[in-house]
Amino acid sequence: MLKAKTRFLKSHVKVGDMVCVLSGKDKKKRGRVIALSTREKKALVSGINKVKKHLKARKIGDDSGIVEVEAPVRTDKLQVVCPNCDSPTRVGHELNQKNIKVRVCKKCKKQFAK
Repeated sequence: MLKAKTRFLKSHVKVGDMVCVLSGKDKKKRGRVIALSTREKKALVSGINKVKKHLKARKIGDDSGIVEVEAPVRTDKLQVVCPNCDSPTRVGHELNQKNIKVRVCKKCKKQFAK
């Protein structure tokens, strides 16, 4: 078997993007990307994919119990929401006037704000 390169993999999702979930238990929910792992192709999205985690008190005075935390979601299940037309869309790339590559909405053809 060929081994995949594990250096840097490109992703259509960036930290700070508003995304929409395409499938799973949180289908059609929206949230903002908090963290991104390009090596694992996963993203941590606020309010999406909440799981219950059992915590044990490690020190005297610490609280134990069940806590809800966000678990990572695969990036192929996420679609970027355009801030201009407010709809989930694919991301395109174009060169602006200064020959800098920018991300563009495929539906309304407007540039994403930084």
